[in-house]
Amino acid sequence: MTRATVRDTTYEILRAHGMTTVFGNPGSNELPFLAGMPDDFRYVLGLHEGAVVGMADGYAQATGRPAFVSLHAASGTGNAMGALTNAHYAHSPLVLLAGQQVRSTVGQEVMLSSVDAALLPRPLVKHSHEPLSPDDVSRSVAHAIHEAGSSPRGPVYLSVPYDDWSQPAPADDALLASRSVRHAAALDGGQLAALVADLDAARAPVLVLGPDVDAERAQPHAVALAERLGAPVWVAPSPSRCPFPTTHPHFRGQLQTGKNALRGALEGHDLIVVIGAPAFRYHRYEEGSYLPEGTRVLHLTQDPSEAARAPFGSATVTPVGAALAGLAEGVADRGERLTPRPAPAVRRAPGGMTGEEILEILDERSAPGITYVNETTTLDTMFLERVAMTEPDSYHFPASGGLGFGLPAAVGVSLARPDDTVVAVVGDGSANYGITALWTAAQQRTRTVFVIANNGTYGALRGFAAVLDALDAPGLDVPGIDFVALATGYGVPASRVTTPDAFRAAYDAALAADGPVLIDARIVF
Repeated sequence: MTRATVRDTTYEILRAHGMTTVFGNPGSNELPFLAGMPDDFRYVLGLHEGAVVGMADGYAQATGRPAFVSLHAASGTGNAMGALTNAHYAHSPLVLLAGQQVRSTVGQEVMLSSVDAALLPRPLVKHSHEPLSPDDVSRSVAHAIHEAGSSPRGPVYLSVPYDDWSQPAPADDALLASRSVRHAAALDGGQLAALVADLDAARAPVLVLGPDVDAERAQPHAVALAERLGAPVWVAPSPSRCPFPTTHPHFRGQLQTGKNALRGALEGHDLIVVIGAPAFRYHRYEEGSYLPEGTRVLHLTQDPSEAARAPFGSATVTPVGAALAGLAEGVADRGERLTPRPAPAVRRAPGGMTGEEILEILDERSAPGITYVNETTTLDTMFLERVAMTEPDSYHFPASGGLGFGLPAAVGVSLARPDDTVVAVVGDGSANYGITALWTAAQQRTRTVFVIANNGTYGALRGFAAVLDALDAPGLDVPGIDFVALATGYGVPASRVTTPDAFRAAYDAALAADGPVLIDARIVF
């Protein structure tokens, strides 16, 4: 069987959205896409790109659906800009696809290349992009269509090198044509009934919850929905908040950021329901399919861009708290309750201490009124599995993975909640990015316990280096930093510990203190 090309899958996506009318004025860069256009498509020729965009603008306004425009590189885009101002201010949903020179020659500024193509039409488009590889072209087309049609509607621009069209499409691109994105300020009766019917019909549904569930204080609805469905609950990758009680029997842990590990965790489920998170936010690149074979994805999100850019699933953009409440009330109770997943064994280091032992002690001392801030990237997937989280808004993690969040954020949370204790667990590499926050903590007398999980290295980076066969890269280690001296210099009492018993004693003392305390916990990587 001949493998579909990027061009084939793009036409399938356009066809699925009823975008079979193409407005354009062709140039050489566009010919590989236009040649042999399928018989069910119609090409409407305009004699100037301004007229082309104007016709598409009127067509989109009259149909209420995104219209498709083919432009010729930078010159054709430039000719279209005047008419594009009308489309921009009319909120007309247009998908502008511009031809680009052969990918390997753009940097030479050869004839008819578009330099900084994505920058050219701004600020008259709501989204502008040039895919970084042929493998992302079809997804980018689908993204553009959904983005143009999302509120507030408007033109979207995409530049594609013309040699991309003949490249083989990734197998998962077959999921793109069936994607849908709906918008609802609040789910009406029909929309809610349709979602409930999907959940009730599923043989083995699974919930994947994200930070917006916690931000909406919707954990009780999430618990009710999980119990009535008899469904296990995973936390979406790299969560900035904890959306589900980690002590609940249906809790299964935090999903990994690699495609294969994530897919493996969800194997055996015919319906994945993602709520309040992207579907999905990957980090570590892995070859392989996104989803188990035959599995569908329902996606509820408050973020139109999350819905538009996803490579699979049927999305509904709506407030997730109210949606969860409606689903929890509407689905049939299957009468199935799950047993807790066995706790993973704690790795120990005789004579020393591991990061997992630190989390074990935090869990021993967990109590209402403690909020955790985590910036230990080597322990991020373990934290929610090992430390009890039972209250809303009790966990915070850097949403983008950028270092420097932990210490300052902990001080900010302490200032917002002066009666609570904030426990910040921060890697030694991360701590250096926000170390001056200790001075503010001392000046404000915040009730903050700073735990530096100190292994003398950028642990997460070293882990990636092992995967990428790059352990000989420079800059992986950060030895010789005296956090006790630094903290003392900023006015924060501090101590250094190397064993679990010593950490337990230091942590108990820190919890009882009436101001900030730092513990430099030396751990084995």
